[in-house]
Amino acid sequence: MAWHLSAAQLAASTPKASLSRRGALAALSLAALASFAQPAAAATEIQWWHAMSGPLGEKLEKLAGDFNATQGEYRIVPVFKGTYPETMTGAIAAFRAKQHPAIVQVFEVGTATMMAAKGAVYPTYKLMKDAGEPFDPSAYLPAVTGYYTDTAGNMLSFPFNSSTPILYVNKDLFRKAGLDPDSPPKTWPDMAEAAKKLQAAGVPCGFTTQWPSWVNLENLSAWHNVAIGTRENGLGGFDAALTIDNPLTAKHWAALAEWQKTKIYDYGGRQAKADPKFFSGECAMSIGSSAARAGILANAKFDLGYGMMPYWPEVKGAPQNAIIGGATLWVLTGRPAAEYAGVAKFFTYLSRPEVQAWWHQNTGYLPITKAAYELSRAQGFYEKNPGTDVSIRQMTLNPPTPNSKGLRFGNFVQVRDVIEEELEATLAGQKTPEAALSAAQTRGNALLRAFEKANP
Repeated sequence: MAWHLSAAQLAASTPKASLSRRGALAALSLAALASFAQPAAAATEIQWWHAMSGPLGEKLEKLAGDFNATQGEYRIVPVFKGTYPETMTGAIAAFRAKQHPAIVQVFEVGTATMMAAKGAVYPTYKLMKDAGEPFDPSAYLPAVTGYYTDTAGNMLSFPFNSSTPILYVNKDLFRKAGLDPDSPPKTWPDMAEAAKKLQAAGVPCGFTTQWPSWVNLENLSAWHNVAIGTRENGLGGFDAALTIDNPLTAKHWAALAEWQKTKIYDYGGRQAKADPKFFSGECAMSIGSSAARAGILANAKFDLGYGMMPYWPEVKGAPQNAIIGGATLWVLTGRPAAEYAGVAKFFTYLSRPEVQAWWHQNTGYLPITKAAYELSRAQGFYEKNPGTDVSIRQMTLNPPTPNSKGLRFGNFVQVRDVIEEELEATLAGQKTPEAALSAAQTRGNALLRAFEKANP
Protein backbone atom coordinates (compact mmCIF):
# COMPACT_ATOMS: atom_id res chain seq x y z
CA MET A 1 0.00 0.00 0.00
CA ALA A 2 1.44 3.40 -0.92
CA TRP A 3 2.38 5.88 1.73
CA HIS A 4 0.90 9.36 1.68
CA LEU A 5 2.59 11.02 4.69
CA SER A 6 4.33 14.34 4.10
CA ALA A 7 7.69 15.20 5.68
CA ALA A 8 5.92 17.42 8.22
CA GLN A 9 3.54 14.61 9.17
CA LEU A 10 6.43 12.20 9.60
CA ALA A 11 8.25 14.68 11.83
CA ALA A 12 5.13 15.30 13.90
CA SER A 13 4.69 11.57 14.51
CA THR A 14 8.25 11.25 15.88
CA PRO A 15 8.78 11.91 19.68
CA LYS A 16 10.36 15.34 20.20
CA ALA A 17 13.04 13.90 22.48
CA SER A 18 14.44 11.89 19.60
CA LEU A 19 14.39 14.69 17.03
CA SER A 20 18.12 15.11 16.90
CA ARG A 21 19.73 16.30 13.68
CA ARG A 22 20.15 12.68 12.65
CA GLY A 23 16.49 12.00 13.43
CA ALA A 24 15.33 14.89 11.31
CA LEU A 25 17.40 13.66 8.37
CA ALA A 26 15.97 10.19 8.82
CA ALA A 27 12.45 11.61 8.75
CA LEU A 28 13.19 13.46 5.50
CA SER A 29 14.62 10.27 4.00
CA LEU A 30 11.43 8.42 4.90
CA ALA A 31 9.43 11.17 3.23
CA ALA A 32 11.50 10.79 0.07
CA LEU A 33 10.94 7.03 0.12
CA ALA A 34 7.22 7.62 0.55
CA SER A 35 7.14 9.84 -2.54
CA PHE A 36 8.89 7.18 -4.61
CA ALA A 37 6.53 4.52 -3.31
CA GLN A 38 3.58 6.41 -4.85
CA PRO A 39 3.66 5.38 -8.54
CA ALA A 40 3.17 8.17 -11.08
CA ALA A 41 0.06 7.83 -13.17
CA ALA A 42 1.00 6.23 -16.49
CA ALA A 43 0.58 8.49 -19.51
CA THR A 44 -2.15 7.48 -21.95
CA GLU A 45 -0.40 6.12 -25.04
CA ILE A 46 -1.78 7.16 -28.42
CA GLN A 47 -0.58 5.34 -31.52
CA TRP A 48 0.01 7.39 -34.65
CA TRP A 49 0.52 5.32 -37.79
CA HIS A 50 2.44 7.19 -40.48
CA ALA A 51 4.23 6.79 -43.81
CA MET A 52 7.34 8.91 -43.32
CA SER A 53 10.84 7.48 -43.35
CA GLY A 54 14.31 9.02 -43.63
CA PRO A 55 14.79 12.71 -42.82
CA LEU A 56 11.03 13.40 -42.84
CA GLY A 57 10.42 10.51 -40.46
CA GLU A 58 13.06 11.88 -38.10
CA LYS A 59 11.35 15.27 -38.05
CA LEU A 60 7.96 13.65 -37.46
CA GLU A 61 9.43 11.75 -34.50
CA LYS A 62 10.75 15.04 -33.15
CA LEU A 63 7.29 16.62 -33.33
CA ALA A 64 5.82 13.77 -31.31
CA GLY A 65 8.67 13.88 -28.79
CA ASP A 66 8.38 17.64 -28.38
CA PHE A 67 4.65 17.35 -27.69
CA ASN A 68 5.23 14.56 -25.19
CA ALA A 69 7.75 16.76 -23.38
CA THR A 70 5.18 19.54 -22.89
CA GLN A 71 2.97 17.42 -20.60
CA GLY A 72 2.84 14.06 -18.88
CA GLU A 73 -0.75 12.99 -19.37
CA TYR A 74 -0.47 11.73 -22.97
CA ARG A 75 2.24 10.08 -25.01
CA ILE A 76 2.07 10.10 -28.81
CA VAL A 77 3.71 6.95 -30.19
CA PRO A 78 4.59 7.25 -33.91
CA VAL A 79 4.64 3.94 -35.79
CA PHE A 80 6.03 3.77 -39.34
CA LYS A 81 3.81 1.56 -41.52
CA GLY A 82 5.40 1.81 -44.97
CA THR A 83 4.30 3.78 -48.01
CA TYR A 84 1.16 5.90 -48.08
CA PRO A 85 -0.93 3.16 -49.74
CA GLU A 86 0.45 0.55 -47.31
CA THR A 87 -0.31 2.75 -44.31
CA MET A 88 -3.89 3.41 -45.38
CA THR A 89 -4.73 -0.18 -46.32
CA GLY A 90 -3.01 -1.41 -43.15
CA ALA A 91 -5.13 0.89 -41.01
CA ILE A 92 -8.33 -0.26 -42.74
CA ALA A 93 -7.43 -3.91 -42.10
CA ALA A 94 -6.50 -3.13 -38.49
CA PHE A 95 -9.81 -1.33 -37.96
CA ARG A 96 -11.73 -4.40 -39.09
CA ALA A 97 -9.68 -6.49 -36.64
CA LYS A 98 -10.20 -3.87 -33.89
CA GLN A 99 -6.44 -3.41 -33.56
CA HIS A 100 -6.24 0.04 -35.10
CA PRO A 101 -4.50 3.22 -33.94
CA ALA A 102 -6.23 6.43 -32.90
CA ILE A 103 -4.47 8.45 -35.63
CA VAL A 104 -3.52 7.43 -39.16
CA GLN A 105 -1.77 9.53 -41.78
CA VAL A 106 -3.57 9.23 -45.13
CA PHE A 107 -2.40 10.79 -48.39
CA GLU A 108 -4.68 13.18 -50.22
CA VAL A 109 -5.94 10.68 -52.81
CA GLY A 110 -7.27 8.49 -50.01
CA THR A 111 -9.68 11.24 -48.91
CA ALA A 112 -12.73 9.85 -50.72
CA THR A 113 -12.07 6.38 -49.29
CA MET A 114 -11.87 7.75 -45.76
CA MET A 115 -14.97 9.93 -46.25
CA ALA A 116 -16.92 6.87 -47.37
CA ALA A 117 -15.83 4.79 -44.37
CA LYS A 118 -19.06 5.31 -42.44
CA GLY A 119 -18.66 4.87 -38.70
CA ALA A 120 -14.88 4.48 -38.89
CA VAL A 121 -13.91 8.15 -38.76
CA TYR A 122 -14.17 10.60 -35.89
CA PRO A 123 -14.33 13.90 -37.84
CA THR A 124 -11.74 16.43 -36.71
CA TYR A 125 -14.21 19.29 -36.33
CA LYS A 126 -16.35 17.15 -33.99
CA LEU A 127 -13.36 15.79 -32.07
CA MET A 128 -12.07 19.30 -31.32
CA LYS A 129 -15.54 20.53 -30.32
CA ASP A 130 -16.16 17.53 -28.06
CA ALA A 131 -12.75 18.01 -26.40
CA GLY A 132 -13.25 21.74 -25.94
CA GLU A 133 -10.09 22.53 -27.88
CA PRO A 134 -9.86 25.74 -29.97
CA PHE A 135 -10.28 25.02 -33.66
CA ASP A 136 -10.92 27.67 -36.30
CA PRO A 137 -10.86 26.37 -39.90
CA SER A 138 -10.39 29.93 -41.18
CA ALA A 139 -6.93 29.96 -39.56
CA TYR A 140 -5.72 27.39 -42.10
CA LEU A 141 -4.72 28.04 -45.71
CA PRO A 142 -7.85 27.88 -47.90
CA ALA A 143 -6.08 25.72 -50.48
CA VAL A 144 -5.58 23.14 -47.74
CA THR A 145 -8.89 23.27 -45.91
CA GLY A 146 -11.00 23.04 -49.06
CA TYR A 147 -9.51 19.69 -49.90
CA TYR A 148 -10.49 18.07 -46.62
CA THR A 149 -13.92 19.51 -45.85
CA ASP A 150 -17.36 18.13 -46.58
CA THR A 151 -20.01 20.00 -48.56
CA ALA A 152 -21.13 21.74 -45.34
CA GLY A 153 -17.63 23.12 -44.80
CA ASN A 154 -16.72 20.82 -41.89
CA MET A 155 -13.09 19.71 -41.70
CA LEU A 156 -13.01 15.93 -41.61
CA SER A 157 -9.29 15.38 -41.07
CA PHE A 158 -6.46 17.42 -39.62
CA PRO A 159 -4.18 19.03 -42.23
CA PHE A 160 -0.66 17.96 -41.36
CA ASN A 161 1.72 17.72 -44.29
CA SER A 162 0.57 19.46 -47.45
CA SER A 163 2.90 19.79 -50.41
CA THR A 164 2.90 20.71 -54.08
CA PRO A 165 5.34 19.79 -56.87
CA ILE A 166 8.07 22.30 -57.67
CA LEU A 167 11.13 22.37 -59.90
CA TYR A 168 14.50 21.58 -58.30
CA VAL A 169 17.73 22.58 -60.00
CA ASN A 170 21.34 21.47 -59.51
CA LYS A 171 22.90 24.93 -59.69
CA ASP A 172 26.44 23.53 -59.92
CA LEU A 173 25.55 21.66 -63.12
CA PHE A 174 23.78 24.74 -64.48
CA ARG A 175 26.99 26.74 -64.03
CA LYS A 176 28.98 23.98 -65.73
CA ALA A 177 26.64 24.15 -68.75
CA GLY A 178 26.78 27.96 -68.91
CA LEU A 179 23.16 28.31 -67.75
CA ASP A 180 22.00 30.92 -65.25
CA PRO A 181 21.63 29.01 -61.96
CA ASP A 182 19.28 31.66 -60.61
CA SER A 183 16.92 31.54 -63.58
CA PRO A 184 15.43 28.04 -63.87
CA PRO A 185 13.36 27.13 -66.96
CA LYS A 186 9.81 28.50 -66.92
CA THR A 187 8.21 26.56 -69.79
CA TRP A 188 8.41 23.00 -71.07
CA PRO A 189 10.26 24.08 -74.24
CA ASP A 190 12.69 25.92 -71.95
CA MET A 191 13.19 22.67 -70.02
CA ALA A 192 14.10 20.81 -73.20
CA GLU A 193 16.55 23.50 -74.34
CA ALA A 194 18.24 23.64 -70.93
CA ALA A 195 18.47 19.84 -70.90
CA LYS A 196 20.24 19.81 -74.28
CA LYS A 197 22.83 22.32 -73.04
CA LEU A 198 23.36 20.30 -69.89
CA GLN A 199 23.87 17.13 -71.91
CA ALA A 200 26.35 18.95 -74.15
CA ALA A 201 28.28 19.73 -70.96
CA GLY A 202 28.41 16.04 -70.03
CA VAL A 203 25.31 15.66 -67.85
CA PRO A 204 23.58 12.35 -68.75
CA CYS A 205 19.99 13.43 -68.10
CA GLY A 206 18.13 16.72 -68.22
CA PHE A 207 15.30 16.11 -65.76
CA THR A 208 13.23 13.49 -64.02
CA THR A 209 9.98 13.54 -62.04
CA GLN A 210 8.62 12.11 -58.81
CA TRP A 211 5.05 10.79 -58.41
CA PRO A 212 4.28 10.50 -62.15
CA SER A 213 0.49 10.89 -62.11
CA TRP A 214 0.54 13.71 -59.54
CA VAL A 215 3.12 15.69 -61.53
CA ASN A 216 2.41 14.76 -65.15
CA LEU A 217 -1.38 14.64 -65.07
CA GLU A 218 -3.01 15.97 -61.89
CA ASN A 219 -0.92 19.11 -61.35
CA LEU A 220 -0.24 19.47 -65.07
CA SER A 221 -4.01 19.85 -65.53
CA ALA A 222 -4.60 22.26 -62.65
CA TRP A 223 -1.58 24.36 -63.70
CA HIS A 224 -3.22 24.78 -67.13
CA ASN A 225 -6.80 25.11 -65.81
CA VAL A 226 -7.92 21.88 -67.49
CA ALA A 227 -10.37 19.52 -65.78
CA ILE A 228 -9.43 15.90 -65.19
CA GLY A 229 -12.99 14.97 -64.25
CA THR A 230 -16.58 16.12 -64.10
CA ARG A 231 -18.28 17.42 -60.96
CA GLU A 232 -15.36 19.81 -60.26
CA ASN A 233 -12.83 16.98 -60.37
CA GLY A 234 -14.97 14.87 -58.07
CA LEU A 235 -15.24 17.44 -55.29
CA GLY A 236 -18.93 17.75 -56.12
CA GLY A 237 -19.79 14.09 -55.68
CA PHE A 238 -18.75 10.47 -56.17
CA ASP A 239 -20.69 10.26 -59.44
CA ALA A 240 -17.89 12.10 -61.27
CA ALA A 241 -16.24 10.75 -64.42
CA LEU A 242 -12.64 11.15 -65.57
CA THR A 243 -11.84 13.41 -68.53
CA ILE A 244 -8.09 12.78 -68.70
CA ASP A 245 -8.17 11.80 -72.38
CA ASN A 246 -7.71 15.38 -73.56
CA PRO A 247 -5.37 17.32 -75.91
CA LEU A 248 -3.26 18.91 -73.15
CA THR A 249 -2.29 15.64 -71.48
CA ALA A 250 -1.78 13.90 -74.82
CA LYS A 251 0.59 16.69 -75.93
CA HIS A 252 2.52 16.50 -72.67
CA TRP A 253 2.85 12.71 -72.68
CA ALA A 254 3.95 12.79 -76.32
CA ALA A 255 6.70 15.26 -75.40
CA LEU A 256 7.85 13.10 -72.49
CA ALA A 257 7.98 10.02 -74.71
CA GLU A 258 10.04 11.87 -77.33
CA TRP A 259 12.41 13.30 -74.70
CA GLN A 260 12.79 9.89 -73.08
CA LYS A 261 14.54 8.64 -76.22
CA THR A 262 17.56 10.89 -75.62
CA LYS A 263 17.22 11.33 -71.84
CA ILE A 264 16.22 14.96 -72.04
CA TYR A 265 13.66 13.42 -69.69
CA ASP A 266 14.39 10.18 -67.88
CA TYR A 267 11.63 8.31 -66.07
CA GLY A 268 12.74 7.09 -62.65
CA GLY A 269 9.74 5.13 -61.41
CA ARG A 270 6.70 5.66 -59.25
CA GLN A 271 6.39 7.56 -55.99
CA ALA A 272 9.84 8.99 -55.12
CA LYS A 273 11.93 6.32 -56.84
CA ALA A 274 13.44 8.89 -59.23
CA ASP A 275 15.20 10.71 -56.38
CA PRO A 276 18.60 8.97 -56.71
CA LYS A 277 18.91 10.24 -60.29
CA PHE A 278 18.79 13.80 -58.96
CA PHE A 279 20.75 13.21 -55.75
CA SER A 280 23.67 11.72 -57.70
CA GLY A 281 23.80 14.43 -60.36
CA GLU A 282 22.75 12.04 -63.11
CA CYS A 283 19.82 14.38 -63.81
CA ALA A 284 20.31 18.11 -63.39
CA MET A 285 16.65 18.90 -62.67
CA SER A 286 13.75 17.20 -60.93
CA ILE A 287 10.08 18.01 -60.52
CA GLY A 288 8.90 16.67 -57.21
CA SER A 289 7.20 17.40 -53.93
CA SER A 290 8.12 20.60 -52.14
CA ALA A 291 8.71 18.26 -49.20
CA ALA A 292 11.46 16.47 -51.13
CA ARG A 293 13.63 19.38 -50.01
CA ALA A 294 14.57 17.69 -46.72
CA GLY A 295 15.72 14.54 -48.49
CA ILE A 296 17.64 16.46 -51.14
CA LEU A 297 19.49 18.55 -48.58
CA ALA A 298 20.31 15.40 -46.59
CA ASN A 299 21.55 13.40 -49.59
CA ALA A 300 22.82 15.76 -52.28
CA LYS A 301 26.19 17.52 -52.36
CA PHE A 302 25.41 20.47 -54.60
CA ASP A 303 24.00 23.98 -54.55
CA LEU A 304 20.20 23.60 -54.74
CA GLY A 305 17.88 25.94 -56.61
CA TYR A 306 14.09 26.16 -56.87
CA GLY A 307 11.57 27.13 -59.53
CA MET A 308 7.89 26.88 -60.34
CA MET A 309 6.53 23.99 -62.38
CA PRO A 310 6.99 24.53 -66.15
CA TYR A 311 3.97 25.24 -68.32
CA TRP A 312 3.06 25.00 -71.99
CA PRO A 313 3.14 28.63 -73.20
CA GLU A 314 0.53 28.15 -75.91
CA VAL A 315 -2.16 27.27 -73.34
CA LYS A 316 -4.15 30.42 -72.70
CA GLY A 317 -4.14 31.54 -69.07
CA ALA A 318 -1.34 29.22 -67.97
CA PRO A 319 -0.02 29.01 -65.37
CA GLN A 320 -3.10 28.92 -63.15
CA ASN A 321 -2.39 27.49 -59.67
CA ALA A 322 -0.98 24.27 -58.28
CA ILE A 323 -2.88 21.75 -56.15
CA ILE A 324 -1.73 20.02 -53.00
CA GLY A 325 -0.49 16.58 -52.24
CA GLY A 326 0.81 15.24 -48.98
CA ALA A 327 -1.46 13.90 -46.28
CA THR A 328 -3.75 14.61 -43.37
CA LEU A 329 -4.31 12.95 -40.01
CA TRP A 330 -7.53 10.98 -39.69
CA VAL A 331 -8.90 9.93 -36.31
CA LEU A 332 -10.46 6.47 -36.13
CA THR A 333 -13.37 5.54 -33.88
CA GLY A 334 -13.34 2.69 -31.38
CA ARG A 335 -10.53 3.86 -29.11
CA PRO A 336 -10.82 4.77 -25.39
CA ALA A 337 -12.16 8.25 -24.61
CA ALA A 338 -8.92 9.25 -22.88
CA GLU A 339 -7.04 8.83 -26.14
CA TYR A 340 -9.31 11.25 -27.97
CA ALA A 341 -8.71 13.96 -25.38
CA GLY A 342 -4.99 13.53 -26.01
CA VAL A 343 -5.41 13.53 -29.80
CA ALA A 344 -7.25 16.85 -29.60
CA LYS A 345 -4.50 18.37 -27.46
CA PHE A 346 -1.91 17.07 -29.93
CA PHE A 347 -3.74 18.68 -32.85
CA THR A 348 -3.86 21.97 -30.94
CA TYR A 349 -0.11 21.67 -30.39
CA LEU A 350 0.54 20.96 -34.07
CA SER A 351 -1.40 24.11 -35.00
CA ARG A 352 0.81 26.42 -32.98
CA PRO A 353 2.48 28.96 -35.29
CA GLU A 354 5.96 28.21 -33.98
CA VAL A 355 5.47 24.44 -34.40
CA GLN A 356 4.06 24.78 -37.92
CA ALA A 357 6.77 27.26 -38.92
CA TRP A 358 9.47 24.82 -37.76
CA TRP A 359 7.84 21.96 -39.66
CA HIS A 360 7.48 24.05 -42.84
CA GLN A 361 11.01 25.42 -42.71
CA ASN A 362 12.65 22.06 -42.04
CA THR A 363 10.68 19.90 -44.48
CA GLY A 364 9.40 21.98 -47.41
CA TYR A 365 5.77 21.21 -46.60
CA LEU A 366 3.40 24.15 -46.81
CA PRO A 367 2.71 26.05 -43.60
CA ILE A 368 -0.86 24.93 -42.95
CA THR A 369 -1.83 28.10 -41.09
CA LYS A 370 -1.63 31.71 -42.16
CA ALA A 371 0.06 32.54 -38.84
CA ALA A 372 2.86 30.02 -39.52
CA TYR A 373 3.49 31.56 -42.94
CA GLU A 374 3.59 35.06 -41.49
CA LEU A 375 5.92 33.91 -38.71
CA SER A 376 8.28 32.28 -41.23
CA ARG A 377 8.35 35.50 -43.20
CA ALA A 378 8.90 37.62 -40.08
CA GLN A 379 11.77 35.33 -39.07
CA GLY A 380 13.44 36.07 -42.41
CA PHE A 381 13.35 32.45 -43.53
CA TYR A 382 12.44 33.17 -47.16
CA GLU A 383 14.97 35.98 -47.40
CA LYS A 384 17.74 33.75 -46.04
CA ASN A 385 16.65 30.78 -48.19
CA PRO A 386 15.65 32.16 -51.61
CA GLY A 387 13.17 29.98 -53.46
CA THR A 388 11.72 28.21 -50.44
CA ASP A 389 8.50 30.16 -50.88
CA VAL A 390 7.94 28.77 -54.40
CA SER A 391 5.36 26.26 -53.19
CA ILE A 392 3.27 28.98 -51.53
CA ARG A 393 3.53 31.27 -54.56
CA GLN A 394 2.37 28.43 -56.82
CA MET A 395 -0.62 27.67 -54.64
CA THR A 396 -1.68 31.32 -54.47
CA LEU A 397 -0.71 32.39 -57.99
CA ASN A 398 -4.36 32.77 -59.06
CA PRO A 399 -7.71 32.15 -57.36
CA PRO A 400 -8.59 28.46 -57.82
CA THR A 401 -11.13 27.55 -60.50
CA PRO A 402 -13.38 24.47 -60.53
CA ASN A 403 -10.55 22.83 -62.48
CA SER A 404 -7.80 23.75 -60.03
CA LYS A 405 -9.23 23.38 -56.52
CA GLY A 406 -8.07 19.81 -56.18
CA LEU A 407 -9.61 16.41 -56.79
CA ARG A 408 -11.56 13.79 -54.89
CA PHE A 409 -12.25 10.56 -56.71
CA GLY A 410 -13.18 7.21 -55.24
CA ASN A 411 -10.64 4.39 -55.57
CA PHE A 412 -8.11 6.98 -56.72
CA VAL A 413 -5.20 5.02 -55.28
CA GLN A 414 -6.01 2.33 -57.85
CA VAL A 415 -6.82 4.90 -60.53
CA ARG A 416 -3.35 6.38 -60.09
CA ASP A 417 -1.84 2.94 -60.63
CA VAL A 418 -3.79 2.67 -63.90
CA ILE A 419 -2.65 6.12 -65.05
CA GLU A 420 0.97 5.32 -64.28
CA GLU A 421 0.77 1.94 -66.05
CA GLU A 422 -0.48 3.69 -69.17
CA LEU A 423 2.15 6.44 -68.92
CA GLU A 424 4.85 3.79 -68.63
CA ALA A 425 3.48 2.08 -71.75
CA THR A 426 3.68 5.43 -73.57
CA LEU A 427 7.28 6.07 -72.47
CA ALA A 428 8.26 2.56 -73.54
CA GLY A 429 6.84 3.16 -77.02
CA GLN A 430 4.20 0.46 -76.57
CA LYS A 431 1.21 2.82 -76.93
CA THR A 432 0.54 6.22 -78.39
CA PRO A 433 -0.35 8.88 -75.79
CA GLU A 434 -3.90 8.98 -77.16
CA ALA A 435 -4.36 5.20 -76.87
CA ALA A 436 -2.85 5.15 -73.38
CA LEU A 437 -5.03 7.99 -72.11
CA SER A 438 -8.15 6.48 -73.64
CA ALA A 439 -7.40 3.19 -71.88
CA ALA A 440 -6.59 4.97 -68.61
CA GLN A 441 -9.86 6.89 -68.76
CA THR A 442 -11.95 3.79 -69.50
CA ARG A 443 -10.26 1.69 -66.83
CA GLY A 444 -10.31 4.56 -64.34
CA ASN A 445 -14.00 5.26 -64.83
CA ALA A 446 -14.77 1.60 -64.20
CA LEU A 447 -13.04 1.96 -60.82
CA LEU A 448 -15.02 5.13 -60.07
CA ARG A 449 -18.30 3.40 -60.84
CA ALA A 450 -17.36 0.46 -58.63
CA PHE A 451 -16.64 2.87 -55.76
CA GLU A 452 -19.90 4.73 -56.33
CA LYS A 453 -21.85 1.49 -56.32
CA ALA A 454 -20.20 0.40 -53.06
CA ASN A 455 -20.86 3.79 -51.45
CA PRO A 456 -24.36 4.90 -52.49
